[in-house]
Amino acid sequence: MALTKEDIVSSIYNELEIPKKRSAEVVESLLEIIKKTLSNGEDILISGFGKFCVKSKKERRGRNPATGEHLMLRSRRVVTFRCSGVLRDKVNSSG
Repeated sequence: MALTKEDIVSSIYNELEIPKKRSAEVVESLLEIIKKTLSNGEDILISGFGKFCVKSKKERRGRNPATGEHLMLRSRRVVTFRCSGVLRDKVNSSG
């Protein structure tokens, strides 16, 4: 099961005893900052968690898997995530 935005809001509400409405505002604000930063082409580094990087992909040849037709894929930007060593160790030690 995936962690949802509502789960994050509830966790903040329960752990920090911030009103639920305020918790939701904080989460929304954080997500807006992240979206704005990435859409400006800037990377985000969160110590102990990881780094979100914006990478540019060039135009390239592709193929429609359903029809086999060749086509050109447009250039675009993608977001990648690389977890920190701290997060990697925590994920690999649990379980």
